[in-house]
Amino acid sequence: MPAGAFFFFSYNNLLMTSSSPVLIGSVRMANDRPLVLIAGPCVVESEKLTLHIAGRLKEMGRRLRIPVIFKASYDKANRTSSGSFRGPGPAEGLAILAKVKRRWGLPVLTDVHSVQEIPAAAAVADVLQIPAFLCRQTDLVVAAAQSGRVVNVKKGQFLSPWDAKNIVEKVRAAGSDRVMLTERGASFGYNNLVVDMRSLDVLRGFGAPVVFDATHSVQLPGGKGSASGGQREFIYPLARAAVAVGVAAVFMEVHPEPEKSLSDGPNAVRLAHVPELLTRLMALDRVVKRRGFLRNEFV
Repeated sequence: MPAGAFFFFSYNNLLMTSSSPVLIGSVRMANDRPLVLIAGPCVVESEKLTLHIAGRLKEMGRRLRIPVIFKASYDKANRTSSGSFRGPGPAEGLAILAKVKRRWGLPVLTDVHSVQEIPAAAAVADVLQIPAFLCRQTDLVVAAAQSGRVVNVKKGQFLSPWDAKNIVEKVRAAGSDRVMLTERGASFGYNNLVVDMRSLDVLRGFGAPVVFDATHSVQLPGGKGSASGGQREFIYPLARAAVAVGVAAVFMEVHPEPEKSLSDGPNAVRLAHVPELLTRLMALDRVVKRRGFLRNEFV
């Protein structure tokens, strides 16, 4: 795309501020509807911990009146080193996620890394997530779309926001319009990510619900040598900025004790801090959407 074309592209897509609602269990997501929370630990560490976090999130959602989708990976294939914890694997991990659904009634989101994983994951999860580094893998995206489940595609750290349109078109060409796009930052030099808030407007222009990943966006990939680091102190400022731009949902890694998390602890929200964070984000979301601030009348 020629220099300067970003602004032309962005402004011409701002007019499509809404999206067709995507139904995930009982949760209805759209860019112009009230904010949804997608949250959970980075990876399934144990059945006890996973059920505990899910129960706490269920209660927070009930008390604050915000829809909650529980997320956790049964396998984290993209790790910095071979010694990093990956999770219990598909069989045990999916069995634990199935217990989350039965006990707490929450919709579940989990990653898939290959076409072969999709049937088993789709039998449990309501949302199949395409990891950022796999977002251009056509066979994976198409198979997820054909599973009948909602597909959440994380925009790769290497991908421009306008290029994400091709991913949405792959899903729709496969016969599904149940697709979401997640912004999680772009590579900026070595071991660093930045978030270009303009990308949220561009992504919204494709007519799919847009999710902001507030915790992976502050990750420092490989920043600790044999593991990734993170800057937890920037989670709230970036989440606040994204909600002010206008998104359908905020995605967060949460853990009771992030310093003890087996994956992505440095960029996880402490579970006890989630209610106050959500209260502030929901207040901002109501202002933005109630007053029609999503419309850009200055183009």
